[in-house]
Amino acid sequence: MPATPVTPAPAAAPATPAPAPAPAIGVPGAPGTPDAPLYVPSIADSEEQIRAAQRLRFQVFGEEMGASLDTPLPGHDIDAYDELADHLIITDTTSGDVVGTYRLIPPGRTDLAYSDGEFDLTALRSLRSATIEAGRSCVHPDHRSGAVINLMWSALARYVLLSGHRYLAGCASVPLSDGGTAAASAWLLGDAKHASPPELRVHPHHPWTPGDRSGHRPAYADLPPLLRGYLRLGAWMCGAPAHDPEFDSADFFVLLDTERLSERHRRFFLGDAERGDAARGAAVPGRSA
Repeated sequence: MPATPVTPAPAAAPATPAPAPAPAIGVPGAPGTPDAPLYVPSIADSEEQIRAAQRLRFQVFGEEMGASLDTPLPGHDIDAYDELADHLIITDTTSGDVVGTYRLIPPGRTDLAYSDGEFDLTALRSLRSATIEAGRSCVHPDHRSGAVINLMWSALARYVLLSGHRYLAGCASVPLSDGGTAAASAWLLGDAKHASPPELRVHPHHPWTPGDRSGHRPAYADLPPLLRGYLRLGAWMCGAPAHDPEFDSADFFVLLDTERLSERHRRFFLGDAERGDAARGAAVPGRSA
């Protein structure tokens, strides 16, 4: 089935509409041609594609990470927010498999976001009507080169910039399987270099604390690629992380104001720079809950 180009929801979307057509990200060639890209981004436009994304999420979150998932369909990660969302998918053109996914919920489709379950978001009330919530992002273990992650970032940024909405927000998860080392690095780096303005701080319902980390030298290399990507683009970390026992992770609430994006990043995401190398598998500089 042909993939639908990545398209944002309109700024004035009603409660549960399908997103209106918009310019595609664009990659050269078509499947089976010499210049065909290895990976193609799109917004899922059929139940079959959404189910493929949910199966990938179950494989990564449930089977690989051991998360306890309450799902109505075995082998799929499904919750109530899925039917409200646009599902960004990355398809491997050689197999037709969905190998990356990101769940995007534009404003106007729900009064409460997924992140409300982990944080008191009162401080962001005035931003909700202009905020897209991103979450449930993952990449198949056989496709975790920089190519898929960078292509997901390009598609996500283009979606947000073309949507007319100003903010992108969501929970960036840091696994605690290493004893909390990576989460401690995220905490220390976020507080020192990426903290939001005080008026935009949120508060976790169930905080995670790093304990005594005296002598710990935080490093960006400790952070998951998703969180590093957010911070590279200028996102804020809006306070202390929440503890997610289902995923055994520390979840940091991140907020990206697109008006703070550099002109270089805007040209990159809205232009043609990402089309060739990223789609074919070359790395380009760049699990959410």
